[in-house]
Amino acid sequence: MDDLLPPPARVFVAGARGLVGSAVARRLTADGYEVLARPRSELDLRDAAATEAYLRDARPDAVVLAAAKVGGIMANSTYPVQFLEDNLRIQLSVIAGAHAAGVRRLLFLGSSCIYPKLAPQPIREEALLTGPLEPTNEPYALAKIAGITQVRSYRRQYGASYICAMPTNLYGPGDNFDLETSHVLPALIRRFHEARREARDEVVLWGSGTPRREFLHVDDLAAACVVLLRRYDGDEPVNAGCGEDLTIRELADTVKQVVGYEGRMAFDTSKPDGTPRKLLDISRLAGLGWRPRIALREGIATTYASWLSSEAAPLRV
Repeated sequence: MDDLLPPPARVFVAGARGLVGSAVARRLTADGYEVLARPRSELDLRDAAATEAYLRDARPDAVVLAAAKVGGIMANSTYPVQFLEDNLRIQLSVIAGAHAAGVRRLLFLGSSCIYPKLAPQPIREEALLTGPLEPTNEPYALAKIAGITQVRSYRRQYGASYICAMPTNLYGPGDNFDLETSHVLPALIRRFHEARREARDEVVLWGSGTPRREFLHVDDLAAACVVLLRRYDGDEPVNAGCGEDLTIRELADTVKQVVGYEGRMAFDTSKPDGTPRKLLDISRLAGLGWRPRIALREGIATTYASWLSSEAAPLRV
């Protein structure tokens, strides 16, 4: 297949200061691309007119839409309006603006939560819209499904070379460690870290610990994004995962060991579990020659070390 986006193409990374966007920007730069970015203080991507004006002026060869309002079960349950409306505005603004500005390639990053709560495992891309969503993150999922539909519509109506990727649960350096808005893995790192620092005997975690989840290091996703930009031009979204999952209890135990916490773990079963299992079929992406390289325990250790060096309060010696 011809290279659809060879370096040194100019790529605007929307959300370049976030977990995903910063990893994509690092990888693109390392691979010889010119990365364009604007902080939120200079460009509010919810503002359609400002976004289109920027893209017309910057004239990138491609856009990676990594900007989104994201969070875990608590954040999704607390702010459903923002998770729906902010993401819809960002997507409408960036995708429509890219088309109006003549951008020839665009990669929209969605989420594995677009799939039905009880989809057959591992989840193939064809499972989209075949059943009810997980209620705890339905507004966010619906916004992402709308983004997929928007990309497909631009492909069908205008022949745009726009594509979608659906990542599994992501983690890595630069993650959000705020306990009210974070996803499960950084939340576990912080809770075990603080329990160790404060010499607590027990850490109580949400749910039963039995749901199974898949985790992909954000640097592996960034490598997948470059592969997709260069080699894929299809109508269907492409799953991005590691092909393996584990229970939340197993994940918590791994984090506990990495952090060095020696107390007990307990689970509050009055709190929601979310989807019972969510493992992606990654055969479509693997067929393009991509494979994940960072093992989970290694990735957790480097993520913890990165957070310790940047933000976390020091442990007592």
